[in-house]
Amino acid sequence: MQTITPDEVAVRLNKEEVLDIIDVREAAEAAEGKIPGALNIPLGLLEFKKQDLDKRHEYILVCRSGARSGQAAQFLLDQGFIVKNMKGGMLAWAGMLE
Repeated sequence: MQTITPDEVAVRLNKEEVLDIIDVREAAEAAEGKIPGALNIPLGLLEFKKQDLDKRHEYILVCRSGARSGQAAQFLLDQGFIVKNMKGGMLAWAGMLE
Protein backbone atom coordinates (compact mmCIF):
# COMPACT_ATOMS: atom_id res chain seq x y z
CA MET A 1 0.00 0.00 0.00
CA GLN A 2 1.28 3.44 -0.88
CA THR A 3 1.54 6.13 1.75
CA ILE A 4 1.77 9.90 1.72
CA THR A 5 3.03 12.21 4.44
CA PRO A 6 0.98 15.04 5.93
CA ASP A 7 3.57 17.47 4.56
CA GLU A 8 3.12 16.09 1.04
CA VAL A 9 -0.65 16.51 1.35
CA ALA A 10 -0.17 20.09 2.58
CA VAL A 11 2.13 20.94 -0.34
CA ARG A 12 -0.38 19.57 -2.84
CA LEU A 13 -3.20 21.52 -1.18
CA ASN A 14 -1.09 24.70 -1.17
CA LYS A 15 -0.58 24.24 -4.92
CA GLU A 16 -4.38 24.21 -5.10
CA GLU A 17 -4.42 20.68 -6.47
CA VAL A 18 -7.79 19.04 -6.27
CA LEU A 19 -7.36 16.13 -3.88
CA ASP A 20 -9.85 13.41 -3.07
CA ILE A 21 -9.34 12.99 0.67
CA ILE A 22 -11.53 10.60 2.64
CA ASP A 23 -11.57 11.01 6.40
CA VAL A 24 -12.67 7.66 7.86
CA ARG A 25 -13.05 8.87 11.44
CA GLU A 26 -16.46 8.89 13.08
CA ALA A 27 -18.58 11.97 12.35
CA ALA A 28 -18.06 13.38 15.86
CA GLU A 29 -14.28 13.15 15.46
CA ALA A 30 -14.33 14.80 12.03
CA ALA A 31 -16.58 17.56 13.37
CA GLU A 32 -13.73 18.62 15.64
CA GLY A 33 -11.72 19.51 12.54
CA LYS A 34 -10.74 17.89 9.29
CA ILE A 35 -8.52 18.64 6.32
CA PRO A 36 -10.22 21.25 4.11
CA GLY A 37 -12.27 19.55 1.41
CA ALA A 38 -12.06 16.09 2.95
CA LEU A 39 -15.11 13.88 2.65
CA ASN A 40 -16.10 12.18 5.90
CA ILE A 41 -17.03 8.52 5.38
CA PRO A 42 -16.66 6.61 8.67
CA LEU A 43 -14.81 3.32 8.28
CA GLY A 44 -17.93 1.32 9.13
CA LEU A 45 -19.83 2.91 6.24
CA LEU A 46 -17.12 2.71 3.60
CA GLU A 47 -18.32 -0.63 2.24
CA PHE A 48 -21.75 0.89 1.58
CA LYS A 49 -20.41 4.15 0.10
CA LYS A 50 -17.77 2.70 -2.23
CA GLN A 51 -20.18 2.75 -5.17
CA ASP A 52 -20.16 6.57 -4.90
CA LEU A 53 -16.39 6.64 -5.52
CA ASP A 54 -14.62 6.76 -8.90
CA LYS A 55 -11.94 4.12 -9.55
CA ARG A 56 -10.16 6.56 -11.89
CA HIS A 57 -9.41 8.96 -9.00
CA GLU A 58 -6.66 8.68 -6.43
CA TYR A 59 -7.97 8.78 -2.87
CA ILE A 60 -5.99 9.81 0.18
CA LEU A 61 -7.28 8.10 3.33
CA VAL A 62 -7.03 9.81 6.72
CA CYS A 63 -7.99 8.95 10.29
CA ARG A 64 -6.76 9.95 13.74
CA SER A 65 -3.46 8.03 13.75
CA GLY A 66 -3.27 6.14 10.45
CA ALA A 67 -4.55 2.72 11.60
CA ARG A 68 -8.20 2.94 10.51
CA SER A 69 -7.24 4.71 7.31
CA GLY A 70 -4.78 1.88 6.64
CA GLN A 71 -7.64 -0.60 6.92
CA ALA A 72 -9.80 1.57 4.67
CA ALA A 73 -7.00 1.97 2.12
CA GLN A 74 -6.43 -1.79 1.99
CA PHE A 75 -10.17 -2.41 1.59
CA LEU A 76 -10.43 0.06 -1.30
CA LEU A 77 -7.19 -1.20 -2.86
CA ASP A 78 -8.67 -4.73 -2.84
CA GLN A 79 -11.73 -3.30 -4.63
CA GLY A 80 -9.57 -1.84 -7.42
CA PHE A 81 -9.25 1.77 -6.22
CA ILE A 82 -6.12 3.92 -6.33
CA VAL A 83 -5.33 4.89 -2.74
CA LYS A 84 -2.68 6.30 -0.43
CA ASN A 85 -2.75 6.21 3.37
CA MET A 86 -1.66 9.42 5.13
CA LYS A 87 1.07 8.51 7.62
CA GLY A 88 0.40 9.52 11.21
CA GLY A 89 -3.16 10.62 10.51
CA MET A 90 -4.60 13.80 11.94
CA LEU A 91 -2.24 13.58 14.92
CA ALA A 92 0.55 14.43 12.45
CA TRP A 93 -1.42 17.05 10.49
CA ALA A 94 -0.20 20.60 11.12
CA GLY A 95 -2.17 22.28 8.35
CA MET A 96 -5.44 24.15 8.36
CA LEU A 97 -8.67 22.57 9.52
CA GLU A 98 -12.27 23.10 8.54
